[in-house]
Amino acid sequence: TVEIEYQQVLRYDGGEFSLRFPMAITPRYIPNQGPQAEVQLTETVSQYDGLGWAVNTQQVPDASRITPPVWQGENKINPVSITLKLNAGFPLQEIVSRYHEIDVIEDSGISTIRLKDGQVYAERDFELGWSPKLGNEPKAALFSEQVGEDFYHLLMVLPPSPDLSDQAQLARELIFVIDASGSMAGTSIQQARQALLLALDSLGQDDRFNIIEFNSNHSKMFSSSQPATRRNLQRARRFVNGLRASGGTNIYPAIEAALRNQKDGQHVRQVVFLTDGSVGNEAQLFGLIDRELQQSRLFTIGIGTAPNSHFMRKVARFGRGSFTYIGDVNEVEDKMRSLFRKLETPVMTDINVDLGDAFHEHYPQRLPDLYAGEPLVLSIKTDSVSFPLQVEGQRQQQHWQSTLDLNNGAPDKGIATLWARRKIADLMEALYQNKDQVDLRKQIIDLALQHHLVSKYTSLVAVDVTPSRPDEAPLKDTAMPVNLPQGQIYSKIFGRQAQTATPAQLQLILGVMLILMATLMWRTAKRERP
Repeated sequence: TVEIEYQQVLRYDGGEFSLRFPMAITPRYIPNQGPQAEVQLTETVSQYDGLGWAVNTQQVPDASRITPPVWQGENKINPVSITLKLNAGFPLQEIVSRYHEIDVIEDSGISTIRLKDGQVYAERDFELGWSPKLGNEPKAALFSEQVGEDFYHLLMVLPPSPDLSDQAQLARELIFVIDASGSMAGTSIQQARQALLLALDSLGQDDRFNIIEFNSNHSKMFSSSQPATRRNLQRARRFVNGLRASGGTNIYPAIEAALRNQKDGQHVRQVVFLTDGSVGNEAQLFGLIDRELQQSRLFTIGIGTAPNSHFMRKVARFGRGSFTYIGDVNEVEDKMRSLFRKLETPVMTDINVDLGDAFHEHYPQRLPDLYAGEPLVLSIKTDSVSFPLQVEGQRQQQHWQSTLDLNNGAPDKGIATLWARRKIADLMEALYQNKDQVDLRKQIIDLALQHHLVSKYTSLVAVDVTPSRPDEAPLKDTAMPVNLPQGQIYSKIFGRQAQTATPAQLQLILGVMLILMATLMWRTAKRERP
């Protein structure tokens, strides 16, 4: 038995805390050609050094390690049991599991949550949400920990909700980018179409819009953004209803097209990106968004039972937008209406944290805009707690500020670890901005070792010295297969054509090797004939 303990900052949005536990992997698209990454995170790319179905490429140097084989047997594999003990710290209004049936047992303020059937097969992500009773919603929270001579703080501030009753509707330019690749076949493309149709219904008379669909290639509905007239919207609905899923997840040119031609200064420019994010070239895409974002804001909508949440959250963070996850057709309308409220206006912009002349480091360093229901979550390191912390920003075109006393932070463990994790995340983002890779790598390693963290360059190692095989028996390496995520169609992903995750390259290499071996054996046999 291997036990791993870790800390995680929970997501809080719209009055609900949530924890998402990934249990499935959508096969990733591995690009082999097209625009080359301007940021090379490795100097050399080995041809094949992992046990996955893909070979390494310049754009995805670890492709063979992130493409586990997909199980094709009649019965599912990888059963999972889950038990949670939830000590929320406040009275709860409800506990909800959207995608798995659960049993909840309450005892002295602690909720024990288990899967109703005892275990499930790992074929879709598990998500748990819990809401405080009305009147118990957090407005601000501060936790602190002292390690040596340094003080670490975790701050959450929820700005007051804006009064939208007298606020004029923003004139917006919305660019909808929709994934129509093979991995979206089945329920995912249904969710994406339904979400996009609702988004079209939300457009106002002063808005402009365009739709970009992509798979192996990409295409625009209009050559440039058009007014949201009745005729244009009818045409757009026909376009959306005709979308079918096939081909590869070639995201790069689609995002590049969405971020072009940012010349219209009369409209707030928002890019809404609907996808499962099943790609392997994340670093290349982060670099593209960081370079080309300009005045746009990028909002991601994760579609399907097992989207690439790491990629989707990072894209939203680079794009100064927000991430929404839709895991079921029945929740499309509620999730999209919540997103529409965010798109209408930010709650807080130009956010700044001021600690006077005291030494401090806070992460993330580039503070995002905040949207309806979203808190500011900040990890801070200081050398003292004898000064106030001031958070300020622009709210409805007026200055807003809040002051907190760092001495009042509730003592807790793990706050220093969370700060180090946030700093490592910021250092990793600097890799996509052509910063000094040698120096960044050293900083990440030093920080990870100091705080005992797993990172791109550090790992936890467990050594079991108990003999498990005879010394003369050979070692065998095997890649553990995974289930195809629920609702996806194997033939649409691993079909004959170049689609989301095709093992064609590996099969070609193996085929060539077999031909060479056969030729060599034939020549050897020919020479040995009398």
